[in-house]
Amino acid sequence: MKSGDGDSLLRFDFGDVPVRGGIVRLESALADVLGQHHYPGPAAGLLGEALAASALLAATLKFAGALSLQARSAGSVQLLFAECGHDQRLRGYARVAEGAHATGFGAMLDGGTLAITITPEQGQRYQGIVPLEHPGLDACIEAYFEQSEQLPTLIRLVSDGVRAAGLMLQVLPGGRADDPRWEHLQQLSATVRADELLEDVFEGLLWKLFHQEKVHLQPPVPLAFGCRCSEQRAAATLQSVGEAEARDVLAEQGLVKVQCEFCQQEYRFDGPALDTLFGPAGAGSTRH
Repeated sequence: MKSGDGDSLLRFDFGDVPVRGGIVRLESALADVLGQHHYPGPAAGLLGEALAASALLAATLKFAGALSLQARSAGSVQLLFAECGHDQRLRGYARVAEGAHATGFGAMLDGGTLAITITPEQGQRYQGIVPLEHPGLDACIEAYFEQSEQLPTLIRLVSDGVRAAGLMLQVLPGGRADDPRWEHLQQLSATVRADELLEDVFEGLLWKLFHQEKVHLQPPVPLAFGCRCSEQRAAATLQSVGEAEARDVLAEQGLVKVQCEFCQQEYRFDGPALDTLFGPAGAGSTRH
């Protein structure tokens, strides 16, 4: 069943209760992200959850910028990355070990860490890191907010590899974790089912969960896949690799190719392009 709330996010609050919330569903946007690679089913589901989470968390930003989740592990999913910007554009990818068939969260992200990074367009980047020691991505994100931000948070994530959805409630700064109203909202939210998150119309689901509360809805915002790659960013990647390695690749292959992990766009650099980037070969070269 395909609902009318696909690829959108709805924010809400509870009036005089210092708690904010959001609900998100991804369909076409998720298909666009997953279509760039061929992921095993469990990894596709995990990436879907991460993308839903990035959209929910980015919706709390009060400035222009982007929020990303990045997990690294020794498990079958070696790298998981999802990002959402203030423009509601999503991107993400996963690096899966060759031949991996692990299905459980713990096996896919065994011994891993989760980094949540906020990158404003103006100002300093902020990053917090926690170990992935809970049984699901949503529980690990809750632990991050408890440990790093001291903001009591409830988040529920689900993905079937085709759709992804999430629900988040968070105590506003200045609110208290022991507020009985927060505890009551948590109890209500705990009743939500995976199929409801994936299929129910947002307003109907919120009424089902919180019909005894004063829920104030904001206008829904559309979400879509959108990559931020560019030739300038590809050039910056080459600069980080270094001139020596770039010119070695040029000598071997005749071109240096940089491919975007998110959208598979390929950027090509020939000899004159490297001269522009690093200066003429041999003139003050750093090669050894």
